[in-house]
Amino acid sequence: MQQVDVGDLTFDVRTDGPEDGPPVLLLHGFPETSLSWSSVTPLLAEAGLRTYSPDQLGYSPGARPDEVGAYALPNLVQVTADLMTALDIPVADVVGHDWGANVAWAMAAWHPDRVRTLTAVSVPHPTAYTLAFRADPEQKERSGYIKLFWQAGKAEEVLLADGARRLRRMLDSPASGVPAEAVDVYVSQLSAPGALTAALNWYRAMSSGTPVDPVSVPTTYVWSDEDVAVGRTAAEACADQVTGDYRFVELAGITHWIPEQAPEALAQAVLDRIASGR
Repeated sequence: MQQVDVGDLTFDVRTDGPEDGPPVLLLHGFPETSLSWSSVTPLLAEAGLRTYSPDQLGYSPGARPDEVGAYALPNLVQVTADLMTALDIPVADVVGHDWGANVAWAMAAWHPDRVRTLTAVSVPHPTAYTLAFRADPEQKERSGYIKLFWQAGKAEEVLLADGARRLRRMLDSPASGVPAEAVDVYVSQLSAPGALTAALNWYRAMSSGTPVDPVSVPTTYVWSDEDVAVGRTAAEACADQVTGDYRFVELAGITHWIPEQAPEALAQAVLDRIASGR
């Protein structure tokens, strides 16, 4: 783990693979950290790639602003671009899961010169998700949990009560593939003062988001059919939000936690996408 300064922010970044390998930026989601990529990065490193997995804004203790507006998507993208610059990465193959996928989609749309290829995991293009949420009752039901996350104070109380029982339940099930020791790490980190609020501020800043245009970079979207948060309507709508080469990879029998439950399949999808972009 190395620490990287971006202005007055300090990010914790995990790296793997040869130092001279083509750079791959991996962006985690809620309620995890860069640790979520630990079964994926060795497979990419074996292929000669250099991986960079930061604990994102609000998750790195040294990069935890108080203002909700700091977590609006345009700022998240700008901070990520600035982090790439601080890491001396002019352009990278970008992979994002969950909220990290949201940032990756927007990076590809707003900074296509920084994104060589995109692999988005679980969460679809923001416009595809929004359209599905408005038109598909099933997707609206799947997204119901977000209403709790918007409630400052109450959400923190509910998720951390009884030894963070509900927070643990999001991750810790036989089907999730998330190791128990990783769940302990996530819960410990989000139990630190201000940490869970910062993570939930990603949701609380959603309404201030800027529309995300279709992306032109070569793109793969990886979705799993047992994802409780994202249904097929939103997943299949992604095709309309990519103008470049596009692949839809569906994983059968896999939950939302693809990096932990299906690291080999995900790594292969990433490697195929990277190879196609060369």
